[in-house]
Amino acid sequence: MTATANSHSPGRAATGADTASLASRMSVRAEEEAMTEAQAHTERKLTNPLVEIVIPVYNEERALRPCIEKLRAYLTDTFPYPWQIRIADNASKDRTWEIAQELTREYPDVRAMHLDQKGRGRALRAAWLSSDADIVSYMDVDLSTGLNAFLPMIAAIAVGHSHLGTGSRLMHGAHITRQFKRELTSRVYNTLINLTFRNGFSDAQCGFKAMRRTLAVEMLPYVENQEWFFDSELLLLAEERNLRVVEIPVDWDEDLDSRVNIRKTATEDIQGLLRVRRQRKERRDGTYVVKTLS
Repeated sequence: MTATANSHSPGRAATGADTASLASRMSVRAEEEAMTEAQAHTERKLTNPLVEIVIPVYNEERALRPCIEKLRAYLTDTFPYPWQIRIADNASKDRTWEIAQELTREYPDVRAMHLDQKGRGRALRAAWLSSDADIVSYMDVDLSTGLNAFLPMIAAIAVGHSHLGTGSRLMHGAHITRQFKRELTSRVYNTLINLTFRNGFSDAQCGFKAMRRTLAVEMLPYVENQEWFFDSELLLLAEERNLRVVEIPVDWDEDLDSRVNIRKTATEDIQGLLRVRRQRKERRDGTYVVKTLS
């Protein structure tokens, strides 16, 4: 095999390290080919795609019912594609799961799943990978992001214009209301990402994203984070794979009852950025190994 001949110098027997390196490079090449096939599939127009909206929740007994009822009203009145809602409960300790079950009994287009471990990324991974929809998406339970941005994001994916869609609170045309501390933290973080990766997207953390399920199945094994860095890692992987990401400027009103711990999340984000940069180098070198997640 040509690849074997090129993996070591002439006249030297192949070592175990040579074989392992070759196997790693072949594995990465096979993964890239699978991703390319999935990417080509996403460029085909979907005529009437089923869209699933996942709402990840943790201890949201007060917000959950108003969120689902408002979201259902919007989808019923204005959304042209078939849709379903999935509530993904992240090990809530209050009545969130009980309310989620009530909603599934009341509305046939609402489903619910319960996870025994916390983590928004974990919830989204489980929901997207088990979905039967053509397009999977998610938004935060507080509905801080205006719903008027949802259809443009989904339409761009359905017609094959984009592989992945995300809301942006930082691009021209967005209208946001939030505290100075949160605004400053967001801008500093996104500047740090840009300086590190020269990425094309402006807002990594907006809780408002969508992609075709077939592509999610291919990409999610490479997204390791199970919590808040999940969004950033997903977008960075998409750009590394040269996928087209559409950003939609959003109207956004801060939820003052947010569960986000800014200090803990900032530490997690910085550690995540360093890991992603290291893993990009490993993929270039052919030494990257996919991590098994629980």
